[in-house]
Amino acid sequence: KVVKGAINGVGAWASGGNLNVAVANSGGAGTQTAALNFGGVPNVTTSESYDGTSWTETNDLNTGRSELAGSGLQTAAITTGGYTGSPTTPVNNTEEYNGTSWTAGGALGTGRRRPGIAGNSSAAIAFAGNNGSYLTNAENYDGSSWTDAPTLNTARSGVGSAGTATAALCISGQTPPTTVNVEEWNGSTWTEINNVNRSRDAGGSGGTVTTALFFGGEPAGENTEY
Repeated sequence: KVVKGAINGVGAWASGGNLNVAVANSGGAGTQTAALNFGGVPNVTTSESYDGTSWTETNDLNTGRSELAGSGLQTAAITTGGYTGSPTTPVNNTEEYNGTSWTAGGALGTGRRRPGIAGNSSAAIAFAGNNGSYLTNAENYDGSSWTDAPTLNTARSGVGSAGTATAALCISGQTPPTTVNVEEWNGSTWTEINNVNRSRDAGGSGGTVTTALFFGGEPAGENTEY
């Protein structure tokens, strides 16, 4: 079930069309009227597009996985990280979507599950996550390969994310248990900014560094990682 809402408390949430395949811990990208949903428990390759009313199955991911990061537009999306099979085996796989099909991209330097990501298939930044420990690692993507970027101030996973490759937010997440901390990326460094009002793990998010939305998630201690 999709719920649609408005930013800054203006307007209300309303139900949208149902997915064709029920999944959890999937990745997403796009906008309210042109979105993608892909992957998820039980490590499926399923990918679906949304037109503001209904979901349509599209070409599958190449690697089925859960707890993957997703960002970008319906015609220029990117996904990376997650896990296949055992939760203790994070992957570094990256795939790009061009509006029709998914193709393999460059591999993350550090495989991780539950990372944050901002940007699109030609320019992105991935950050945080878990590969047996909570990570501060961040990596830049140029459309073909990942390179190390300056690290976050607070290690965490299951973060909210918003923005672009050069202007992004890393929001809340599990540390453990959870943190209200928010960090802003300006293309060179991460800086702590105003906290969210309530810490949570695996919250939904979207927007830009100046107009973002953060919602849902799990309270502190509800989702304990290895």
